[in-house]
Amino acid sequence: MRFRADRDAFADAITWTARALPVRPAVPVLAGMRLDITDAAAGTLGLSAFDYEVSTRASVDVQVEEPGSVLVSGRLLSEIVRNLPPYPVEMRTDGSRALLTCGSARFTLLTLPIEDYPTLPSMPDVTGSLPGDVFASAVRQVAPSASRDDTLPMLTGVNLTFSGGTVFLAATDRYRIAVREAWWQPRSPDVDTSALVPARTLFDTARSLTSGGNVDIALSAVDGSGARATRGEGMIGFEYAGRRTTTRLIDSDFITYDSRFPTEFAATAEVPVAPLVEAVKRVALVADRSTPLRLSFGQGEVVLEAGSGDDAQAAEALDVKFEGEPMRIAFSPQYFLDGLGGVESETAFLNFTAPTKPAVITGAPAEEGGRPNYRYLVMPLRVA
Repeated sequence: MRFRADRDAFADAITWTARALPVRPAVPVLAGMRLDITDAAAGTLGLSAFDYEVSTRASVDVQVEEPGSVLVSGRLLSEIVRNLPPYPVEMRTDGSRALLTCGSARFTLLTLPIEDYPTLPSMPDVTGSLPGDVFASAVRQVAPSASRDDTLPMLTGVNLTFSGGTVFLAATDRYRIAVREAWWQPRSPDVDTSALVPARTLFDTARSLTSGGNVDIALSAVDGSGARATRGEGMIGFEYAGRRTTTRLIDSDFITYDSRFPTEFAATAEVPVAPLVEAVKRVALVADRSTPLRLSFGQGEVVLEAGSGDDAQAAEALDVKFEGEPMRIAFSPQYFLDGLGGVESETAFLNFTAPTKPAVITGAPAEEGGRPNYRYLVMPLRVA
C-alpha cells in the first residue's frame, strides 16, 4: 500500500474513526485501525475500527500509488496525525512496518496481523432519515439523563421510538426523564418500532455531526413492513456524509414514560433561560453533590438558595412570570441545569404539582397552544 493525502482531511477521518477503539481491547488486534485501498482508480482510502459492539467506518480521498490493506495501532495513529506539520501526508507499507511521512516528520509503525481482524458488521437497510442538526440537538437534550450505572443496562440507553413520521428520543436514570419529539422521513409510512441505543455511543455519534445534510438511520430489527422483526441481535446504524457507525442495541424494554408526566399543574413559572442558568451556577457554588438547590416561587420572582447553618450560603432573586399558589421546591443543582440546558427557546416553563412531586421543564412550543417538543421531568429533593 502507498498513498498521499491532504493532512487535514486525513487527520479528521482518522480521529473520527478512532472513536470506536476500545480502551482495554479484549484481543490485541481490536486496538488496531484498518486502512484499505481496494481500487486504485477510485482514489479512496477506507478506514475502520471495531470492538465487537461498535463499529466506525470512514473514507477519504487520496492519491493512490499502490492499493493494499494494513492494520496499525489506532490510538497511536490518531495521536500522530493530530500533531503533524501542515504538509501532505504520505504513507506506505514495508513488510511488517508502515512508514508515515509528513514534511520532515517521519514515523514508523508496527503492523498488526490483519488476518486476525474480525469482519465488521454490515450496515442494516436504511429505515429513514432526518436532518443531522436536528438529530444532534435531540441527542444532546436527552442523553445527559441516561444512567452511567452499567449494572442496569436499560437505564444506560436512549430509547428511540419510530412512529410514522415522528421519532421520540427518551432517557432516564430513575430520578429524571428527558423526552424529545422530532420529525423524520421514514422509508415506510407504517413504521412503528423502537430501539434502545447505548447513550454513550449515540452521544459520540451525534456530536460528530456538522450542520447541513441528513443522517440515515438503519435498523436491523425492522422488517420490510416497518415492524419489529427480532430482538436480542438487533443493531442500529447511522450514516452521515459518507461516515458510518453501527452498534448493538440494548436487549431490554424501556419504561412506559408518557403516563409519568403530569397533565395538570398547581403552578407554572415562565423564566428566562440564560439568566436563570447563570443564577443557578452562582448559587450552586456553595453546594456539593448532596446539597439541594432551593427555589421559592412567588408573585413575580423566584429566590434561589443553597447552603444552611454553619455551611457556606448563597441566595439570589430573579424576576419571573408565575401563576398559582406560592411554591417552595428543591432540586439537585446539576439535574436542574441539565433540564434547562435542553431548552432551546429563550424562555422555559417550569410546571409544578406539589413540592414533593415531580416537576416538568419544557421549552416554549413552536406554535401558540402547541405541544413543546422537549419535556424534562425531574424528581425534587426533600428538605427540612
